[in-house]
Amino acid sequence: MSKNQVAIIQKDITDDVNRNLTRLQDEGLQLPANYNASNALKSAFFKLQEVKDRNGKPALEVCTKASVANALLDMVVQGLSPAKTQCYFIVYGNQLQLNRSYFGTQAVLKRLTNVKDIWANVIFKDDVFDYEIVGGREKLLKHDTNFLNRDKEILGAYAVVKTNEDEEILTVMTKKEIEAAWGQSKSKGQAVHQKFPQEMAKRTVINRAAKAFINTSDDSDLLVEAINNSTENEYDNDRVDVTPVEEAQQQIEENANTEELDIEDADYVEVEDTNNQTQTNPQISEQQDLELEEAARELDRQEQVEAPF
Repeated sequence: MSKNQVAIIQKDITDDVNRNLTRLQDEGLQLPANYNASNALKSAFFKLQEVKDRNGKPALEVCTKASVANALLDMVVQGLSPAKTQCYFIVYGNQLQLNRSYFGTQAVLKRLTNVKDIWANVIFKDDVFDYEIVGGREKLLKHDTNFLNRDKEILGAYAVVKTNEDEEILTVMTKKEIEAAWGQSKSKGQAVHQKFPQEMAKRTVINRAAKAFINTSDDSDLLVEAINNSTENEYDNDRVDVTPVEEAQQQIEENANTEELDIEDADYVEVEDTNNQTQTNPQISEQQDLELEEAARELDRQEQVEAPF
């Protein structure tokens, strides 16, 4: 595809997205005060020129214009920027779909009117972790850890959503629950989960906490719908058992290029949210970020199915 063709496609799709965005804003959608939709769209098209399907064909050649426009619109509605690695794009068949990163989910959740902050921690073997249930809600009592415990077995993870009233809403997942969620993800191969288990565990529990909070919020249905769209892109509709590593790898090799995709799970990275605030828990280096994103994208190319969580 020539540069001229890319420019024409970019203009057509950008015009379409901007028309829909104007309509949604007329219906009450509010973007973050410091979010520049035009810059985000330009950044997205720059990234899209690097995105290819599993056969190595450029996304802009194989994906329908409608799917590209919808993915970009979901990105803008959520106030995300691929330049900040808050989201990225994956090709499934002839469809382009948007996937949020771990930090992208944090940034989106902070856009909700009653959320002050969200963070997650991993529970390691020999940590002292205790919580209770008060009025039907889980409440964190204690989490004492030791630096050396970080090299020990992961027992679980938890996320905390802090509201504007300083209420802290706890979500806890055991290792078995986390692995069950990984078994539902569209990337059932375990490479990314094995290479970055701590970040993937935090990502999984944050997604669980975010979904529950988002769907009970009073925020714009337009924003909530866009958030749910990219969340559902990550998981299979059918619950499945966690596949052993060897069997998962065999399935990847046997099923490669056989099914049409919808979208997957993965990505992590970013140090700023849409309000230019430093994110909590950025515990991986820039080089690890790049490795993590590349590993996730490679896994995305190898997997295919459909999803929610």
